[in-house]
Amino acid sequence: MIIGKLKLEKYIQDYVFDMKVGETEEVEPTKKERIEYAKEQVKNIFTKVWKYVLLGVGIGALIHNWIPQELVEKVLGNCNIFVPILAAIVGIPMYADIFGTMPIAEALVLKRTGIETVLTFMMGVTALSVPSIVMLKQVMKNKLLGIFVGIISAGIIVIGYIFNIFQFLII
Repeated sequence: MIIGKLKLEKYIQDYVFDMKVGETEEVEPTKKERIEYAKEQVKNIFTKVWKYVLLGVGIGALIHNWIPQELVEKVLGNCNIFVPILAAIVGIPMYADIFGTMPIAEALVLKRTGIETVLTFMMGVTALSVPSIVMLKQVMKNKLLGIFVGIISAGIIVIGYIFNIFQFLII
């Protein structure tokens, strides 16, 4: 919404506006074609995701087994006002997907990290991961990409603080 209000269409790659949409004839696939397509999609998703799940499990195990509870509580505990910013800074450049962050999130929750910190981290990983930025770079010029990353980063941090405030209101 913010980017739309800023009227930044001039920073979208020119080829995007030259694309013709909806000029192909739509063909209804057969049941066999749908099954084959579904199998191919499952295979593609599995081959793309498995390494991130293993990476997430490894990081989660590291946090769970080798990082002391006191350190996690000190750095990511409720006493640190910069926790949402720290969680976003750690999560945003991380090269993973949501499935890879689940084991990390679980380990952080078990170490009594606030849910707002875990959510901020997960939003950062999924919204602004390296693969997302690479894909967006294909259609956005650098200025728009920078504005997008800035706005989304700020939004993630603000949402982290909002969850933090709600946590204190509930307790």
